[in-house]
Amino acid sequence: MKNSKTKAYSTSETEKKWYLVDASGKVLGRMAAQIASILRGKHRPTFTPNQDVGDHVIVVNAEKVVLTGNKLVQKRYYRHTGYPGGLRETTAGALLQEKPTRVVSYAVSGMLPKTKLGKAMGGKLRVYAGPTHPHAGQQPEVLEV
Repeated sequence: MKNSKTKAYSTSETEKKWYLVDASGKVLGRMAAQIASILRGKHRPTFTPNQDVGDHVIVVNAEKVVLTGNKLVQKRYYRHTGYPGGLRETTAGALLQEKPTRVVSYAVSGMLPKTKLGKAMGGKLRVYAGPTHPHAGQQPEVLEV
């Protein structure tokens, strides 16, 4: 019988890649699920759930993302000011008009773990409303979702 050992990869051993996603015409939930999977590192054979082995993702054209059904009117985002009676709500359509980057980042962060590790994974997501981004130096690979 062979003496086989399980190899545990550390975060420093994995090479982080950069991916570029064009969100124009893409359905928000389907795109966010694939982005969350890449941020976690589930596309790699070296995936380990207790380590951050995911890659960086740049999303451009967030203002052109598509929400299906009546989600522009019916989907609501809530926040609290911290004061009594300070619950504020915004529809997805209004948030897409004011801050389109938040719609994408909220969708992706909702699909990541709610831990310190999930927060670190969410820090590797960069979302831009328009077609330009300042990360050309990282030579991102175009990703079709």
